[in-house]
Amino acid sequence: MPIDRDGRFFETARPIEVDGGIAVRAKRGKIGERWWSRRFVDVLEGVCDGGRLARGRNYARKGQVIDFALAPGRVTARVQGSRPQPYAVTVGITAFADAQWAELTEALGGQALYRAALLAGEMPHEIVDLFADHGLPLFPDELDIRCSCPDWSVPCKHGSAVLYVLAEAFDDDPFLVLAWRGRARDALLDALRGTPEPVPAVDPLAVDEEPLDDRLADYYSPGISLSRLRERPSRVTAPPELLLRALDAPPVRVRHIPLVDLLRPAYRDLAEATE
Repeated sequence: MPIDRDGRFFETARPIEVDGGIAVRAKRGKIGERWWSRRFVDVLEGVCDGGRLARGRNYARKGQVIDFALAPGRVTARVQGSRPQPYAVTVGITAFADAQWAELTEALGGQALYRAALLAGEMPHEIVDLFADHGLPLFPDELDIRCSCPDWSVPCKHGSAVLYVLAEAFDDDPFLVLAWRGRARDALLDALRGTPEPVPAVDPLAVDEEPLDDRLADYYSPGISLSRLRERPSRVTAPPELLLRALDAPPVRVRHIPLVDLLRPAYRDLAEATE
């Protein structure tokens, strides 16, 4: 039997059904299909009470979450329980400051892979490492969850229901993950569009094509001096996971995470081990 905030036992009753509530699509199994949604679910299932999470999943599937709103560092929601008045739920995390986002945006814009994926509406898996390299984790390891219900557990089933609804919302719009951390979709994409494209390295051996008849007099002359040839920088090597990018991804998932997303860091580790 649950215990309230004052240490008293209280009876649980069947929740009042909600007309038009937010019900998650996954009626069985895991909630969240994309890798970023699964990463968030893994976080909350690692730090939250399993029993309350199970009841929260049931609430989320029944549509007991009336509505929710996401703002930098904060999610607010209303969840219908067994009492006529819906419970108020808030979930807080740390939102990054403008200066931190300026640093992150510059780093994202400097990587063609991240820039292209985000502008196309996708969330590249490697973005997690980029955020971590700047000491700013993309996914929170702590959640400040509060609910107006009498249950003392954190989270209660109402808070858990909101977290699962939020995870499935991340499926539909990965930019909500970034907006929760403090940068809205339009602001980020506008900043990325304004970031200069990375300047490709100049090959000192490159020469313009010219008709042979125009170069008969100096055909055997070197285009640059031999001393400059010694200073030629090394060629850029292909990334170790190039094969994963070139081939079609196999329809294999591990805990709902695509297999190629799991293999990519392994390919990089192998490349580093052979250097």
